[in-house]
Amino acid sequence: MPHFYSFIITFAVAFLLAVILTPFIRAVAVKKGYVAHPREDRWHQKPTGLLGGIGIFISLMAAWQVGGLVSGRYAEFIYLLTPVALGGAVIFLLGLIDDILDINPHYKLIGQVVAASVMVFLGVQVNWFASETVNLLISIVWIVGITNAFNLLDNMDGLSAGVACISGVFLFFWLPIMSGDSALVTSIQLMLAAYIGSLLGFLIYNFNPASIFMGDAGSLLIGFVLACLAVFAEPSAAAGDTLYHQLSIIAIPCLILFVPIVDTAFVSFMRKKFSRSVFQGGRDHSSHRMVAIGLSERKAVMVLYAFAAASGLLALLIYPLDMGTGLVVIALFLIIVLLFWIYLANVEVYEQQAVVTDAVGRFIPVLMKAGYGRMLFSILLDLVLITVAYYAAYLLRFEWKIGANFNFFLKSLPIIIACQIFTFYIFGVYQRLWRGSRLGDVAVYVKAVTTGTVLTMLVILFIYRFQSFSRAVFVIYWGLMLIFISFSRFFFRILDEWVIRENRGGKPVLIYGAGVGGQMVVREIETSNGCGRHLVGFIDDDPIKKGKKIDGYPVFGGVERLEHIIAKYDIREIIVSFKRNGPEKKKEVEGICARMDLDVTVSRMRLIIGA
Repeated sequence: MPHFYSFIITFAVAFLLAVILTPFIRAVAVKKGYVAHPREDRWHQKPTGLLGGIGIFISLMAAWQVGGLVSGRYAEFIYLLTPVALGGAVIFLLGLIDDILDINPHYKLIGQVVAASVMVFLGVQVNWFASETVNLLISIVWIVGITNAFNLLDNMDGLSAGVACISGVFLFFWLPIMSGDSALVTSIQLMLAAYIGSLLGFLIYNFNPASIFMGDAGSLLIGFVLACLAVFAEPSAAAGDTLYHQLSIIAIPCLILFVPIVDTAFVSFMRKKFSRSVFQGGRDHSSHRMVAIGLSERKAVMVLYAFAAASGLLALLIYPLDMGTGLVVIALFLIIVLLFWIYLANVEVYEQQAVVTDAVGRFIPVLMKAGYGRMLFSILLDLVLITVAYYAAYLLRFEWKIGANFNFFLKSLPIIIACQIFTFYIFGVYQRLWRGSRLGDVAVYVKAVTTGTVLTMLVILFIYRFQSFSRAVFVIYWGLMLIFISFSRFFFRILDEWVIRENRGGKPVLIYGAGVGGQMVVREIETSNGCGRHLVGFIDDDPIKKGKKIDGYPVFGGVERLEHIIAKYDIREIIVSFKRNGPEKKKEVEGICARMDLDVTVSRMRLIIGA
């Protein structure tokens, strides 16, 4: 790889500078009183030093200069990115002034627009469309939008810096794939090496529990620099010979910067819905909602890291792929993203109900209350799933090259959509609540998908005599659609169970009895969001169950191991789940705990059906 050692040295210098400078800056910030104090609309719970962006800025710029010297082409590489460096310096100073003086958000926005406009004048702009005017306007919106997206993403320890670092890594590897090996690409990679190194060095002190924050000086800087570098070396979409080429030029930077874009759009939409200002602070970001449902701060941040990495990998993969495969992969990824963020949208983070001011807003809640909104969403999602499954079936059948068979796909697509949606309705798929999905629902999905597939084949047989249509396509479609429909309906249930298992709050609980009663206790604890308890596992008298798992929880053995289990897992409560002989079993456990002098509460499950 050309200039490999220059990249390594640049990264190392930036990393070491950030590691050395950040503690010094933290000490100065605390001494001078530049500290972020806990507030109702902020997440941190203790006074934390600001101005971490100073260390990032110095490390980035100094290491970039060193990298230019080490490369042996200092004048060329440094000159090419001087506009980005100067623009970054202006944005950094703007953020630093805000950290010190707390200026009006509107003034910051004006400064960002001016800086972005200067960048566009100096040649930093997108080439997504044939119209230069449109490219110019989109470029300003892009730079200002991504800059603010990282600023908004800086709402939890290590989140903004970590996502920026991940995005920088994927941009580093994507540039030579997309734009080839050129002086401009190498110069951008050189700055990215400094960018990644400075962020990693800072992240040592910023990851949970953070001892310093980057402040607006840092978050605005990293967003601005990444926004500029992501579009500086793009090939022109207008010059592409296919629509897919043009779309990928637009999609890839968006995928690399996916998490800040989605989080900003999500927060903006939710705040608009609840009549809140986008510029005000709040605990309503994606990360905050994950903590609200029981995840730790670190796990919430790691989930968003995972989304950033997945979207970055997707960006690397889709450009060399053919159009059909690329579109299927992107569609599946976006469906998962949509379902996940809908799940987060249902988390209650506002005290007041949504304030609706327009006609459309008044109409939508009426539909939702009547159940039409949920059904409408389900039908729209199924339209996408049916199309993706059917198209993927053609790709798999004809080894990723549909060719002339694309016409048969187009002719039959409306038929399979109509038949499948009809059978979903007939078999009651749309009458089922997703969060209440059970294993028995799979049988309904099998019937609905099977009937819809067979009905489609009969219609095609009647209209086209099935000439030139492949039967294997429908067999593949049946399997894919069954997977897609089951996954989409069980998605919320899967997330619920995952969150419950990740939520370690509450007192540790052990269930005595791994039968039907024990499973009922598990359901009660899970559906009550833990109800102040953290389920550890089961004990059971049946030796066959020892070492097995019931509903994902281990069976440790019988009551003879009770003292060992209580000591190992710090058990605070034992719930006796036997329907028959429940009182006797409860007394037995209480006697064992008394003899062993164990401070444990013993409870018994009771099934009460009230009038």
